[in-house]
Amino acid sequence: MESSAMTTYKDTTPAARLDNKTLNKMVWRSMQLQAAFNYERMQSAGWLWAILPGLQKIHTNKDDLAASMTHNMDFLNTHPFAVTFVMGMVLSMEQQKMDIQTIRSVRISTAAPLGGIGDALFWFTLIPITAGMTANMAIDHNIMGPILYFIIAFGVEMALRYGLLYWSYNLGTKAVSMMTANAKEFSRAASILGVFVIGALIANYGGGTKLGISIPNGQTLDAATGEMVDVFINIQDYLNKILPCIIPLLFTLMCYFLIKKKGWTPSKCILLFLVIGIVGAIFGIWAGTYTPLVPVPWNVIG
Repeated sequence: MESSAMTTYKDTTPAARLDNKTLNKMVWRSMQLQAAFNYERMQSAGWLWAILPGLQKIHTNKDDLAASMTHNMDFLNTHPFAVTFVMGMVLSMEQQKMDIQTIRSVRISTAAPLGGIGDALFWFTLIPITAGMTANMAIDHNIMGPILYFIIAFGVEMALRYGLLYWSYNLGTKAVSMMTANAKEFSRAASILGVFVIGALIANYGGGTKLGISIPNGQTLDAATGEMVDVFINIQDYLNKILPCIIPLLFTLMCYFLIKKKGWTPSKCILLFLVIGIVGAIFGIWAGTYTPLVPVPWNVIG
């Protein structure tokens, strides 16, 4: 029987529990989950590489090992930090020599929702918050900024990789029901928190983007000198009354539209901002301490 056609393993005797050394080895291998990432099977090659030490210990029959490696090369896409949760369950089922189709179904049904939960927790919450705190330190020339970022981000990642693997491996199939019971609510709560964090970062790091345009509005008498002085209407002051930080908000929404609706890449958006910044500096559109290179009919507020 070919390995790709097998539905059950030839040796159905449950294997011994994997030792901690093998489990730890798989944790470190899981960091290479996306090393061979491709759009046909996504993370499947990295997944097999990570779980292979456990499969080799479980399946002493070569045909069973070949069958296990084959079905573990199926399409897989999940969050790289949380992949060990899926790995622990699959290893537990492989150890019990369960039906191959059952193992495949559990792997697929568990990996997919973990991708969304992981994105909400890490890419939209943990990483922005950590980067937001440590970036300010780095801007102030504090070497602890990048060091703390690495310690926090990498520390949380590795703690999760180790904890989730051992936890799900010990729970086995019970971990599936525990994860799916409140997955939707948990993901939604993390996403809402992430939106608040992103909004704060926009205001914090984009707040320096201001218009330098002021429109002449006649003259008035200076009480101190007794001379007539020019009066200007500062456009940015009026925008601040409508909505503070409206300029960085509009730029953020523009990027969202270009990436989501028009299929732009982040690199294209960066180049667009570079052009907007240079053109704005030339014509004195943005507030700053520079002098416009092109004469303009408005005053630049430094």
